[in-house]
Amino acid sequence: MHLHLAYPAVLAALLFCVGLYGVLARRNAILVLMSVELMLNAVNLNLVAFDVWLRDSLHAGQALTLFTIAIAAAEIGIGLAIVLAVYRNRGSSAVDDLRDTAEGRDDDPDDSEAAAAADAADTDETDAEAAPAQKAEATA
Repeated sequence: MHLHLAYPAVLAALLFCVGLYGVLARRNAILVLMSVELMLNAVNLNLVAFDVWLRDSLHAGQALTLFTIAIAAAEIGIGLAIVLAVYRNRGSSAVDDLRDTAEGRDDDPDDSEAAAAADAADTDETDAEAAPAQKAEATA
């Protein structure tokens, strides 16, 4: 039996395109992870198809496919853990909202400087109130 390489190659191209569309167009982090998995499966299909078509005696394409599956499993495990942590903290798994987390939610740098100055002023007031109490304890 002779394998026509065009059939799995076209299927892999379609799978990869659907996955690429999912990565670029979706807002939900879980759907993005699923789209990445589609892209990895398209690569796996190509690896196995070319391995069979070339009649490789070492079956390097199938061995690489096993490594790709292992990497994909680790990626999903870590990715889902990150998505769950973000969902618990933010209440949403939208990818667009993650940019706010990375930037520290500071839109205006002047506001952060004002907040730091206010924190420093609060610390100075607390130190000033604690100083007489420390003097009283030292003299007693």
